[in-house]
Amino acid sequence: MDRILIRGGNRLSGNIAISGAKNAALTLMPCALLTDEPLTLRNLPRLADADSFGHLLNELGASTAIEGTRPTDFGRVLTVRASRLTSTVAPYDIVRKMRASILVLGPLLGREGVATVSLPGGCAIGNRPIDLHLKALEAMGAEIELAAGYVKATAPGGRLAGGNYRFPVVSVGATENAVMAASTARGTTVLDNAAREPEIVDLCNLLVAMGASIHGIGTETLTIEGRDRLHGATYAVMPDRIEAGSYACAAAITGGDVVLEGAKADDMRATLDALVEAGVTIEEKANGIRVAADGPLKPITLSTAPYPGFATDMQAQFMAMLCKADGASVLTETIFENRYMHVPELARMGADITVSGRTAVVRGVDRMVGAPVMATDLRASMSLILAGLVAEGETQVSRIYHLDRGYERLEEKLQGVGADIERVGDG
Repeated sequence: MDRILIRGGNRLSGNIAISGAKNAALTLMPCALLTDEPLTLRNLPRLADADSFGHLLNELGASTAIEGTRPTDFGRVLTVRASRLTSTVAPYDIVRKMRASILVLGPLLGREGVATVSLPGGCAIGNRPIDLHLKALEAMGAEIELAAGYVKATAPGGRLAGGNYRFPVVSVGATENAVMAASTARGTTVLDNAAREPEIVDLCNLLVAMGASIHGIGTETLTIEGRDRLHGATYAVMPDRIEAGSYACAAAITGGDVVLEGAKADDMRATLDALVEAGVTIEEKANGIRVAADGPLKPITLSTAPYPGFATDMQAQFMAMLCKADGASVLTETIFENRYMHVPELARMGADITVSGRTAVVRGVDRMVGAPVMATDLRASMSLILAGLVAEGETQVSRIYHLDRGYERLEEKLQGVGADIERVGDG
C-alpha cells in the first residue's frame, strides 16, 4: 500500500491549480439518471470517489466515457448516457465504499418510480443518518421500506407528486436528493430550511440547464416545479473550495506565498475570513486567490456550521495550521460528533491539543517533529500532510487511499510549489 513521505521545512511559493470540486462532482453525476440523453461534465477531478460513482452508474445501466486520461492531465471530461436503465438497485459492494452513493436514490425514484439502495458507507467521522433524505421523499409521496441493510423506495403510480417539506436541521445530502427527485415529480415541491452550500447551487444550475424549473437557488427555500422529462446538457464542475482552503492552510503553515488558480473567493468566505483572523494575507485576483503569511500565526476561535458558516470539512486542516499559532485556539465541531480522530496522530508529531466533547483547544508549539502517522478519514489525512510540511525530519503518512478520494494528485501540486513530498510503495 502506498505511503506519502514528507521532509518538512520548505516554504511554499508559486501557483496551485484548483481542481473540480469532489463534493459537487458526486452530486452532479447522478443527474445523468434523470434523462435518457447524454450528460457531459467538464472539469471532473481525477479522484477515487468519482471513479467509484462511475462504476455505480454503470451498475445501473448507464455508459460512461472519459476524455483526459493521460497521466499529465488535470481534470477530465465525463459523458454519461443513461438511455435505458437496466437496474434500480444500488448494491452494497459499491455503496459501502462511499456515502455519496445514496444520491442515486432521488434520481432513480424520480425517473423509474422505484429505487433500492444499500445503506451507505464512507468516512467514519460520526453518525450521518439518512432519515431526512427519506422524510423529504415521503413528503413527495414515496413509500419507504427498510430491510436487510437496504432502502426500498416506491412512488405509487410510478411517479412522485409534489410536496412541501421543511428540514428540521440543515442537511446537504438530503437537500440534494430531494431537489433531484422533485425535478421530475408531478406538481410543485417546496423545500424549506434547505442547504445553501455552493455545491447545492451548482446542482441546481445543472438541473436548470437540463430543463428543470427551480426558484430560490442559493436561498433556504427552494421551489421546484416538476417536469415530465429533462434533457441532456454540458456543464463544468465548480472549483473545489475545500481543496483551495486546504492549500491555503499549507501556504499559511509554511509561511508561504501561493496563488490558488481558479479558486472562487465567494464560495469560501468563512475560510478566508478565518485565515485573515489568523494573520494571513488574502488577496483576490482575477485568476484566483493569493495566500501569503510572513509572520507568526495568531490564535483564533472557530465553530463549524452549515454554509455560509465555517465548513466542517476545513476543521482538521485549520487544527493542523493552528498548531503553529502563537497562543491557544479553540475549535468546536458542531456537525459530526467523531471528527477529532486526527488529534492523536497530530500529537505524535508534537501537537498540544486537548479535546473535551466537541471542543478542542489547540496550543501552538515551537516545533513539530516528523513521525509515522496514519490517516483516519479524508480531511484528517490532509491535516497530517500539513503538519508534515513544517515538521522537522521525515513524516510518513499511511492509508493514503483516503487522500485519493478527495485530492487530485496532491503530491504533484505540492511539489510544484516547493514541498519535499513523494508517494512511495511498500515494495
